[in-house]
Amino acid sequence: MTRVWKWNRPVTVREVLEDLQKERSIAYTTVMTVMDNLHQKGWVRRESEGRAYRYEAVSTRAAYAAALMNEAWSRSDNAAAALVAFFGMMSEEQRQALQDAMRIVQLPQTPEADDDNAATPADENPASRDEPGGR
Repeated sequence: MTRVWKWNRPVTVREVLEDLQKERSIAYTTVMTVMDNLHQKGWVRRESEGRAYRYEAVSTRAAYAAALMNEAWSRSDNAAAALVAFFGMMSEEQRQALQDAMRIVQLPQTPEADDDNAATPADENPASRDEPGGR
């Protein structure tokens, strides 16, 4: 998946093979099997091109990482404790990125919230101006 995400375009088995061979010896059939497995698992889609396929990631690396974090968090029997432990493992740079993300993502207000804490209108929210990620 790293190679597919790196190029951010449909790739062939041959392209992935040639890139991997810069680092180690690997067989074409091994790469072909892995790409087919990724397709079967729904991580990539493929389109026929002659006698080969072009493979393309179904989601971005960021979306994949977010899904993994959400899955891990949802398996916890104490979500707050899991978050505290996770935040405790973060570097200062990661904590700053989290603070930046929290400023961008406006969490919806609960019905009990008073009018002084009303959610920011979509036209004033910087995240609403961004195009959705992925394709």
